[in-house]
Amino acid sequence: MASKAGIKTTFEPEKTIQPIYTGGSVALDATGRILVTCLGEDVVITDLNTGEQLVRVEGDGESITTLALTPSASHLITCSRSLSMRIYSLRPSLASTSRFTVELTRTLKPHSSPVIISAIDRTGTLLATGGADAVVKVWDIRGGYITHTFRGHSGIISALHFFESSSTSRGISNGDSQKGQRKSWSQTDDKIEDPDAVGDGLDRQFRLASGGEDGKVRIWDLRKRKSISVLDSHVAIVRGLDYSTQENALVSASRDKTTILWDASSWKIRRVSPALEGLESVAFLSNGSIIVTGGESGRIRIWETQTGREVTHEQVVGGEDEGIINVIYHDKLPFILSVHADQTLLLHSLAPIGGFVAGASVEPLPLIRRISGTYDEIIDLAYVSPDKSLLALATNSEDIKIVSLATSDSSLEETENDATTGPHYFGADVGLLCGHEDIVICLDVDWSGHWLATGAKDNTARLWRLDPSASSYTCYEVFTGHAESLGAISLPRTAPPIDSAAYCDPLEHPPKFLFTGSQDRTVKRWDVSKMKDYTSLKGHKAPRATYTRKAHDKDINAIDVNYNATMFASASQDRTVKIWSTEEGEVQGVLRGHRRGVWSVRFAPKETPTISGDSGASSGSRGLVLTGSGDKSVKIWSLVDYSCLRTLEGHTNSVLKVIWMNLPKSEVREQCGLQLASAGGDGLVKVWDANSGEVECTLDNHEDRVWALTVHPTTNSIVSGSGDSTVTFWTDTSSATFAATTAASTARVEQDQQLQNYTRVGDYRPAITLALQLNHPARLLALFTSVTNTAPPEDGSLCGVKAVDEVLGTLTEEQLFALLLRVRDWNTNVRTAPVAQRLLWTIVKSYPATTFTDLRKNVKGGVRGESLKEVLEALKAYTQRHYRRIEELVDESYLVEYTLREMDELAFTALRA
Repeated sequence: MASKAGIKTTFEPEKTIQPIYTGGSVALDATGRILVTCLGEDVVITDLNTGEQLVRVEGDGESITTLALTPSASHLITCSRSLSMRIYSLRPSLASTSRFTVELTRTLKPHSSPVIISAIDRTGTLLATGGADAVVKVWDIRGGYITHTFRGHSGIISALHFFESSSTSRGISNGDSQKGQRKSWSQTDDKIEDPDAVGDGLDRQFRLASGGEDGKVRIWDLRKRKSISVLDSHVAIVRGLDYSTQENALVSASRDKTTILWDASSWKIRRVSPALEGLESVAFLSNGSIIVTGGESGRIRIWETQTGREVTHEQVVGGEDEGIINVIYHDKLPFILSVHADQTLLLHSLAPIGGFVAGASVEPLPLIRRISGTYDEIIDLAYVSPDKSLLALATNSEDIKIVSLATSDSSLEETENDATTGPHYFGADVGLLCGHEDIVICLDVDWSGHWLATGAKDNTARLWRLDPSASSYTCYEVFTGHAESLGAISLPRTAPPIDSAAYCDPLEHPPKFLFTGSQDRTVKRWDVSKMKDYTSLKGHKAPRATYTRKAHDKDINAIDVNYNATMFASASQDRTVKIWSTEEGEVQGVLRGHRRGVWSVRFAPKETPTISGDSGASSGSRGLVLTGSGDKSVKIWSLVDYSCLRTLEGHTNSVLKVIWMNLPKSEVREQCGLQLASAGGDGLVKVWDANSGEVECTLDNHEDRVWALTVHPTTNSIVSGSGDSTVTFWTDTSSATFAATTAASTARVEQDQQLQNYTRVGDYRPAITLALQLNHPARLLALFTSVTNTAPPEDGSLCGVKAVDEVLGTLTEEQLFALLLRVRDWNTNVRTAPVAQRLLWTIVKSYPATTFTDLRKNVKGGVRGESLKEVLEALKAYTQRHYRRIEELVDESYLVEYTLREMDELAFTALRA
């Protein structure tokens, strides 16, 4: 262990996959690049092209009820349950063009109850808010004041939409038209920028449509400041509104399962289209010739405006949590964004309707990209694909998400060339494995990264075939037979011989077998090599387990296969771990010693060096087993006699996952030795030295228990997944830290030698400044002691040497403050106080009072961040103590002098006698 001195194992969080959306409003700018989402009490702004979080805007402590973004992304408006509305100004950051500077410009109280819905006009000038108080208000965004207040609804305002009607005065009386001509626009109305309206020969009428809980749609004229029509045909809450200039029509969608097309000239119904599902959003596409809707079925549906016919082919209805709550579209964008109830955002390509012909049918809009707003609680994860560029996540749902770890950027324009593949930026969802009917609990991957096994609460296990190059992620086989939920699954990780067909073409050669463990307390082995893809066979029979063993007395939490696939281990809530033979399924040994249930078990990798236990026992040649338990401990076991070699304690909650780090290869790793990592319910990841049992480092970046943990097979990077919906990628910086420490030590030795040389030759300026820089108080004190003891002192010198006076009189503010800190410390000791007083005298005489005034304002340092006032007060206190001691010595000296004088007189009298 002596060779390990001075080396420290360090990990730094390199990247993090974080949630961006947990429900609520979503906004998109006109370019389709800036996405704004609600994240609890905060707002997150994301770049859709790169997936990068540009900025996170902190809220007021209450959940966001609605938000809106101007088309140019110049302003962001948020409303919360605290009844406040905040207006933010967004500007590109000067430091980076991809970043934003967010400035809060105003905080207002818009309504007497929470704001439910908001909308911004196409110019980004006006904002409309609708509250639970049945009031609609229009605001000037830049001015921050109300321009219109509309009342008339009898319930919550649920939909808002600005539009500009280009119709003539049809349907409006001449009297109203003349009044409109005589009544000028208000100052705010004149501010509306309308470049498209100039020279088009049309009478632009700025209007606002609002839908309410009462099922009514009201049309408000912004010039006349009143309602010009009430559209009363829906029998349920109105959730979506949109207007088409080409069709001169307004469409409304409601939870009464219908859409209604209204003629904007007469405000009469043109057509009622039954959708047979509660609708949440509606929009016009293709210059108004197509209507798109989204609702509780979770599918984007397209309708022909003229006939009201649905033109999309029949689609499979999604689950309850897949319902669409909003559809967002801007003109000239090649995609449409749908927001779903499961906090998922989907981007759909509009290519199929580019050349739409009336009467034709189209396929459902292809999916460009899937964006998971939040991964909920991350239960398990694993690297997949041969190059480990993908990550499989089990996220407290019945689906497994495949996430890209690529670092290259991609844009929506590039992905539009191939709508079947989305951008592979870091954190992008590139695949979704659907098939389980309940939450996926566990997963494991084989040596190649092409085969993934999953176990779920639906009592089944599945084997998935992953082909990232073809974007193919299919289920190869389903294993049924357990009576209760699966809690553990494992595949062999032994690579076949290099010249074998299984090694050259792993996609066509699935793993030979897999093991499953369940809450029914049994372990099953399934032979996969003899099976064929069940999706390609008709009448395919469900596979049967090769053998089933009653393994434990309680739930089985983990299973692992050793490096040569001759043994496997099962860990259970009954506080034991059992070692089994792979072929016969017979118990080889039982590991007893944990005081609570065992959550995780791992065999040591091949060629793991032997270690000695606390009692002197050795691991031997059969290898090691690592376990983590609810008793907050990690144990290392020997497979020779199944005894515990070492117990590692340090977590303050259950240890939920344990892994072995990669075997040491580099020079630093040879000195660091064999390591392992553990994750616990305390939200921490700890890296341990297996030889000493000491914690090498603790990784803290999660706010909830860490369920999932894995290590990259080549880079030794750690990936941790937590219940706080975050995935953290920890980079091993031990080599860099070791190199930096070595370089710093070498530089310090060189500087120490340089300081000694300066002191020896009397080169005071570099000696003093270097001593202050290196924080060498002892050598600095020795230097000043030699200066103040100079005999005889130089004429006119304050401290004894004029060269030192010059140096002390020309120090920078930081150097002067550092010297005052040293003087303060020296002044507390009687032996060094004379030097401190001499230096203090020199400093006070060398600087005017304004220097110390500026020093108080500009500099604050020291170990505890002391201020100049605190330093001077300490100097004053000890200086007064020193002067009192000197005064007492002077007083005592009078007695000595009197005694000596009297003794001299007695001696003189005696001599005379």
